[in-house]
Amino acid sequence: MARKPGVFVRPVSPEEGQKLARIAKTAKVPVRMRRAIVVMASAQRQPVPLIAKLMQVSEDYVREVIHAFNEKGFAALDPKWSGGRPSKTDRGTRERIAQIARCCPRDLGWPFSTWSLSKLQDVLRTNGIADLSRGTIRQILKAAGVSWQASKTWKASNDPEFADKMTRILDLYDNPPVDGRVICADEFGPLNLLPRPGRGWFPTRRPKRLRATYNRTQGVRHMFGALDLATGQMYYRIRDRKRWTEFLAFLKSLRARWPGQKLYVIVDNYSVHKRREVRELRFRLISPVAVSWSG
Repeated sequence: MARKPGVFVRPVSPEEGQKLARIAKTAKVPVRMRRAIVVMASAQRQPVPLIAKLMQVSEDYVREVIHAFNEKGFAALDPKWSGGRPSKTDRGTRERIAQIARCCPRDLGWPFSTWSLSKLQDVLRTNGIADLSRGTIRQILKAAGVSWQASKTWKASNDPEFADKMTRILDLYDNPPVDGRVICADEFGPLNLLPRPGRGWFPTRRPKRLRATYNRTQGVRHMFGALDLATGQMYYRIRDRKRWTEFLAFLKSLRARWPGQKLYVIVDNYSVHKRREVRELRFRLISPVAVSWSG
């Protein structure tokens, strides 16, 4: 019985040989590197059984690579990516999982207030919605734009003039008056020096210790700040108290800085801002109630 002729790649030019060697050394995709080595070995007239033994692959695989290279050239070295395993869930199920995650568990009758991946996994499995791993649930939520975040507070205003005041504030932001400046003013404090633990060399298990209860030996301070929206520059004063007298003095210092211009000062509804002495000063103060975020 005649022996079947050996299978070899077509003749390879020196330039193609250099390219194959470069791919075999530097390719980041293992499949591309393995196929380049198979082609190089076949170009050196190595038989298929020997190549299969050296590469720890089947002889059929070696023949497929050789035939593909003879037909397509270097394009045959690229892997054929498949779409992967079909998803276990359909679109409707994924949307329902994201909807459940956005709801408060107590509203759905569960005795806890925050979802974790483990709790969400148990609820989905118990209700027969889906039996998924925590990693798959995480991917579904990420694709739906649902992520783990800290809660934030929001305060609605009960000021009957809120709409009018807010409109005026936004108009000042968008269309600052040419004859004046728009200033956002606020207070910050109390400020005080706090002891911070440091590091040093001490006997083993005998570090230097600071008392948990400390005295504010330097007292406390309060900062009055103002932001000039025209230039982005901030002005501030540090004072011992945070009364209307200190705030009035701070406004007078702003007036002295721009003596010939109108000042439109946006403040919150802190009580010192409502003092008659403050209101009588030549400022246009705008202070919606319970809308500290507006300034």
